[in-house]
Amino acid sequence: MNDEPRTWHYGLVARWWAEFNAPDPAELAFYRSVIERDGQPALDLACGAGRLLLPLLGTGLDVDGCDISPDMLAFCREGAAKQGLIAALYQQAMHDLELPRRYRTIYICDSFGLGGRRDQDAAALGRCYDHLVPGGTLVFSHYLPNDDAERWSYWLPEQRQRLPEAWQEAGNRKRAADGDEIELRARLVDLDPMEQRQTLETRAELWREGRRMAQEDRLLQENLYFRNEILLMLAHAGFADISVRAGYSANDPKANDTMLVFLARK
Repeated sequence: MNDEPRTWHYGLVARWWAEFNAPDPAELAFYRSVIERDGQPALDLACGAGRLLLPLLGTGLDVDGCDISPDMLAFCREGAAKQGLIAALYQQAMHDLELPRRYRTIYICDSFGLGGRRDQDAAALGRCYDHLVPGGTLVFSHYLPNDDAERWSYWLPEQRQRLPEAWQEAGNRKRAADGDEIELRARLVDLDPMEQRQTLETRAELWREGRRMAQEDRLLQENLYFRNEILLMLAHAGFADISVRAGYSANDPKANDTMLVFLARK
């Protein structure tokens, strides 16, 4: 069995994240407020190219970064250097987390459940628990499986016969700072309702002066979780004081909410 998590955050996709993905102001403000309330140092787990990490470092907060992708971390280092920031970055999978520091806050933005097996996700929560000081907080966002109405329909047997989805004729193309253009497409390849796991595929193309210079196809596996499953996993990892919010608000989630934020204290 291959223990390496399967994600697509390499090569052109990593460059896309570095070039074009900026933090949502409400998202950034939320994580900043949690760190300021619950304490430093903080760890951005699955920090990627530094979308949240670099702005938080820029405010003077003590935040380290960790990601499985060396390509994403390379862009993060480059971004930090351009801004005159010093970032402590580590290349590790969540379930293998072993860092020299212990943290008052660990946050995971939109990345829990990506790439690995379900037992690895459970192990990742345990590693987070071990890397928190007593009283420290783990906070992470999570989209429920029914967040996407079209993909939710593939849980029905008759709908899964349509998989894999066909590629879109045209993807999302953007121009990078050096004039190159990167075009992304994504499709659902497989959904296993019994394992609660979906497999997605992305196609990234590099265009230069109207010519396609490169194409990269990569798969990403995502484990699908509902609220109560995650609550049980957090309790099993040792967390006791656990709360759930509707997105980045202070509200309790309702039946129609599909993006949740979990806060768990050691």
